[in-house]
Parts: sequence; C-alpha cells; structure tokens
Amino acid sequence: MNILVINCGSSSLKYQLIDSDSEAVLAKGLCERIGIDKSVITHTPAGKDKVVLETPMPNHTVAVKLVIDALTNKEHGVIDSLDAIHAVGHRVVHGGEKFATSVIIDDTVMKAIEECNDLAPLHNPANLIGINSCKEIMPNVPMVAVFDTAFHQTMPEKAYLYGLPYEYYEKYKVRRYGFHGTSHDYVSAHAAEIMGKTRDALKIIVCHLGNGGSISAVDHGKCVDTSMGLTPLEGIIMGTRSGDIDPAICDFICRKENLTSVEMNNILNKKSGVLGLSKVSSDFRDIEAAANQGNQLAKAALEAFYYKVAKYIGAYVAAMNGVDAIAFTAGVGENNISGRAKIAEYLGYLGTQIDPEKNNVRGEDQVISTPDSKVTLLCVPTNEELAIARQTLALVK
Repeated sequence: MNILVINCGSSSLKYQLIDSDSEAVLAKGLCERIGIDKSVITHTPAGKDKVVLETPMPNHTVAVKLVIDALTNKEHGVIDSLDAIHAVGHRVVHGGEKFATSVIIDDTVMKAIEECNDLAPLHNPANLIGINSCKEIMPNVPMVAVFDTAFHQTMPEKAYLYGLPYEYYEKYKVRRYGFHGTSHDYVSAHAAEIMGKTRDALKIIVCHLGNGGSISAVDHGKCVDTSMGLTPLEGIIMGTRSGDIDPAICDFICRKENLTSVEMNNILNKKSGVLGLSKVSSDFRDIEAAANQGNQLAKAALEAFYYKVAKYIGAYVAAMNGVDAIAFTAGVGENNISGRAKIAEYLGYLGTQIDPEKNNVRGEDQVISTPDSKVTLLCVPTNEELAIARQTLALVK
C-alpha cells in the first residue's frame, strides 16, 4: 500500500510517499510560498535527481495537484497514476481533548478539528486546508488525521492542570497539551527496540531537541508529562522561543517598551530563545561555531539551553520515580555531539556514563552510553512521516 503523508502549513506543504510494505520513501518534497509570488515545488524521487520547479500556486489545492503531477510524471515520477495512492495521512497539530488517537477523517472529525482552531490558530486552519484540498482531488481515498497532541493525552490531571482558577479550564480548556507527540511516540518505542526490550517495561525520557524542542516522560508506554503546554511556547529554551519564564515579565516589558500583548507574544515566539540570547542565530550550528570562536553570548546561550534540558530530565526522573533510558532526537538531539555530552555531564547522579567514541555519531541509531551505565543513553533519529504512515495504515488496512 502506498501512503501519501501530508504536512500542511499556512504557505507550505511537505509530503512523502511511503510504501507501507517496505516502509521505503518513494518520493518526498516541499511546496513553498503557496499563495505568494515565486511559488516553488522541490520534488525528490528515490534514486533520481531532485527536481525544482517555480510555478504559480495560488492555493493549497493547486499545490496538491502539483504534488500528484510530480509523483506521476513520466520522467521523475514514482507511480503510474493517482490510483496508486491508497491512503493519505495528515499531520494535524492540535486535537485538544477530543482526540487521544489517530482517526479516519469524516465530517464529524473535520468539525472537531475546526473547534480546536483557537488553540492552534497558526496551524489547525492550514491543516484543514490541506485536508480539504486532498479531499477535492482524491474524494474516494481514505484519509487519516494524526495529531501532535494525541500521544500526550495520557497525562494525568496533576500533570496537565495549571495553577489558575479552575473556571479557565472549564470554560476554555486552558491546560497542558504538549506537542511533537508523533515524534515522542515513535522515538520512545524505537529506543526500546534498540535496547531489545518492550516499551511497556521501561521508563523513558525523550528529548526532542530542534529549533522547536520538547521533552517527555514516557512511563511504561504512556506519556505522563511533557514540557510544552497550552502552546509550543512553554518548556525548554528553543531556537526563537523563550520557553519557561516568569509570567510577570510580559507585563513588565510591555509597560517599559509600550508594547501590546500581541507584540509581546511575537517577541516570545520569534525573537527569543537562543536567537535572542546569543544575538547570533536561531541555528544551533551557527551558535556553536560562534562560541568556539570565543563569542561569550553564544557560549552563554548554549549553556543555558543545556542546563534547562538537564533540569527537565531531572524533573521527569522524579515524576516517574526513576528512568531506564534517555533518548536524544530531532535536529539538535541527533547531531549535536558536544551538546549531548554537555547534558550528560549533569546526569552523573543517575549513574550515567556517556561513551565518547559511541557518542561521536550524527543521525544514526546508537546507544551512546557505556555498558556499565545505570541509565541507557541513546541517539535515535525521529521519523514522524513514517510514524504517520504506520498509524494511517493501521486504520485503513
């Protein structure tokens, strides 16, 4: 079965076509600048050269048509016709409390996703546009919604409630939801496989560290806590997001700088994190290079990031009353060799011992701790598209 995985943004569309039998990626690509001048589709078929085409994309429906055209093209396509796409899996950012698992999309599901728009105003509307565009072009193909928040719906009340008047939860569902759930689900399960064990026998902490970052505590297969909250702004310091701060800082800066709440929110989401701290970049590679050249602000930004990650790990060890494995994933987690080592230095109290030789790896499955380490440390590349394809297959086969 061939499954098309779609990840729609407000002006972009990422896709992969996956053969569910072999789990091979037949083709992948990206449509950029949808609804904007100079729209571009970049299409990469397996075993063939990348194709880049600048062509108008006034809306997402046109973008989906271009994706189908690319996949079925005689020269750089990988399938003969639209009939060779047997199901579509859609990434949906926010499912609120409505969805604890992936679901086959119908009118009821569409309405429920739309009702979560207030919780993810930048993402859910775009996800819905992508679904509607695919339904228009492939009306008879089954479609599945896979939610970023679903894996975290096993959190107990004590973990997801905020210390606010309870009426805000009752009226507006203000609570911790968490994100990157598809990645946390996949990585925690795969880490257990690498260890030769089952996930339901382990306590695992997953560190999804990228430009956006989150950490989760997975206790015997269930998420019991995660660092992101009502929105992806809460938690560790990220590329451009502040992570946890004293809430009163917002009012203080707004009054000092004469800012609106919208302007302050923009600062917290787009101008803070390691970008704001370092004054260098939101890219951890640029900051590490600057730090190595003696830039003290870059060094301070990295140290603050590593420290915050280590604090969350410690908190989740307490939440689960122990830990068997800590997995590093996503762009920074998979590739920042020195960063993993720096974080591991904080974890000596757990009896962890990192192996410098094994840790010298990027983007590969690897146990990076010594055989006598009391906690297993791992590098585990995430694969959210494969996870979406697997969940889609499970519902439509």
